Amino acid sequence: MNRRVGFEEVLVPVAPQQVVRMKPVSVVMMGPDDSRRRALANALGKHQATIVREFGSYPNLNHLVKATGLNCDIVMIDLDADPETALDLVENICARNSSVTVMVYSQVAQPNLLVRCMQAGAREFLVEPISQDALAEALIRAAARRQELDRQKKLSGQMLVFLGTKGGVGVTTLSSNFAIALSRESGKKVALIDLNLQLGDVALQLGLKPQFSVRDALENSHRLDSEFVSSLLAVHSSGLSVLSAADEYSPTDGVEDGGLEKLLYILQDQFAYVVVDAGSAAAGAPPMTELADAIYLVTQVDVPSLRNAQRIVSHLQSAMPDGRRLEVIVNRYDGRRVEISQENIEKTLCAPVKWKMPNDYAAVHRSQNTGIPVASENLPISKVLLQMAKAACGKDTDSPKRRFSLFG
Repeated sequence: MNRRVGFEEVLVPVAPQQVVRMKPVSVVMMGPDDSRRRALANALGKHQATIVREFGSYPNLNHLVKATGLNCDIVMIDLDADPETALDLVENICARNSSVTVMVYSQVAQPNLLVRCMQAGAREFLVEPISQDALAEALIRAAARRQELDRQKKLSGQMLVFLGTKGGVGVTTLSSNFAIALSRESGKKVALIDLNLQLGDVALQLGLKPQFSVRDALENSHRLDSEFVSSLLAVHSSGLSVLSAADEYSPTDGVEDGGLEKLLYILQDQFAYVVVDAGSAAAGAPPMTELADAIYLVTQVDVPSLRNAQRIVSHLQSAMPDGRRLEVIVNRYDGRRVEISQENIEKTLCAPVKWKMPNDYAAVHRSQNTGIPVASENLPISKVLLQMAKAACGKDTDSPKRRFSLFG
């Protein structure tokens, strides 16, 4: 008797021997029953599945953030010890990381639990004792799903996230002007989204008065599709599409579970590049390490900024999946007045500094007051932004005209 209940059609051949020909999958296991968890782990090992983490109890919300940040293909959850807690886990994991395949396992296949698991987002319901054939089929489907998501990711737009070490380091100025430079240099569609949800200034920076905001999207996450998102975007004179923060201050961000990830995926489907103003990490910037193709960490040459930068770099280096870029930007850099040497900056950060932004307070201040981007002018800071844009879209940046960008 087949003891597996699946929620999806079989999309690939399901002969058990085909497991070995697929890319090995990685698994996180959650369940208080050690003997059942170990038995399942042993069975998974026969199909070249790698157990990357085991939780001997249901993780709380704080641990859940760490669990969903793990770069894994499958999360397997024991349903029997506490069905309500297990279902909450299923729903939260699916909302936080839609690329992970969530499977539940139980000793009894109760119809009402099957339905609730499906509604929560689980893709497989494995009933013990789990046959090798049933487990093989489930793993093949999970591997095929991950391969399809990876294929779609390669075809979708790149997400480039600007994150500040603290408030006031210039994230909005740099992300906004970089997005304009990238739009011009790449010749492709570029979107800029302001995720400083309470007090974002992207619209002000670009001289826009948009009718809609990110909050309109996030408060209507059930309506999110490409057509709805397109209706929310404002268009800058440069051709850049912008989804800004709301004009009205609100102490809450209006983010529904899974809404932000859904919005970003839709934007990536529509645009070759999605530039994100993520605000300050110190102010609780949204977690972007799983979604970003590159993170531009903006800091300044002062002790508080560099101290924050060192801690953030340490976190990002361990949290970002392989193949993603972390580029450090030192903003408002004045080599004539700097009190901390380049060597000490990089020693403090334990990472190279990729870009130096010249300190041009007058030009930036004028831009903020007039809404005319510095990227539109022939300024030292504009030349660095141009080099960044070229690098981001794969163009040669080794030009004789380059005078401001890299250390050295």
